[in-house]
Amino acid sequence: MSSTRSCALATLAGAGLLSVSLPVLAEPSPALDRFSLSVGAFSADPTFNATVNTPYGRLDPGDIKGGNVTMPRITADILIGDSQGLSLDYYRFKRDYGTGFANSFAVGPFGVTALGNVNLSTKLEFGKLAYKYWIGSGNTVLGLGVGVAYYRASLDTNAIAGLNGANVTFSQSDSDDAYAPLLEIGVRHALTPDLRLFADASGVRKGGSGLHGHIYNAALGIEWFPVKNVGVVLSYGVTEIDLRSDFGSSGTTGQLKVRLQGPTASLKARF
Repeated sequence: MSSTRSCALATLAGAGLLSVSLPVLAEPSPALDRFSLSVGAFSADPTFNATVNTPYGRLDPGDIKGGNVTMPRITADILIGDSQGLSLDYYRFKRDYGTGFANSFAVGPFGVTALGNVNLSTKLEFGKLAYKYWIGSGNTVLGLGVGVAYYRASLDTNAIAGLNGANVTFSQSDSDDAYAPLLEIGVRHALTPDLRLFADASGVRKGGSGLHGHIYNAALGIEWFPVKNVGVVLSYGVTEIDLRSDFGSSGTTGQLKVRLQGPTASLKARF
């Protein structure tokens, strides 16, 4: 009997020591989650412009408006402690444009006219990893973030041009990638634990040689969780991309401008 009582007392003492030795995490703000993962689609109305220096002159078709494009988008947030965390984001834009451009080229005093179709195929991949510090512990928190972004731009150009009465065809493929510093700011507000509002803005800017320029993102949205751990996210965002490059593969220089704006719908899991 005494042996059993001693074991029980030892067990209770051990449990007490364990509870003292392990840190107890406080509840985070109701506007934040310990971990969340969102998978969805960004439906954007793009404005596109690609300027390419070719062996026959400079191709500059001006702004091109196309139909809506839907892009996959993945985001994740991890809260470390009560006020620090990591944020991840990834999306990919891919679009083909085919049309004819009059007076698309200029070579010194001589004009070169694009006769047939000019086909432009572009792809941009963007990913980021940022450290965030959240200020506040109530229903509203402000997040400040710094991190690194990776982006890769590809542009394939195919065209038929007329020069001095002769037709010339050319095909050119350009691709480059870069890493750049990233700044972020975000606001989260919980109307209830299952209904929240948010606003985010981030910017990437890189100078120097190679692929350089800027990428800016801004979004406003709402989160609703009809069940505890699964919800839907609706937002409206704008992305502005302006990149220039001395493409090493073809020895040419070029510029890629894309403006994306439209809604994003995602399914979000939180834990």
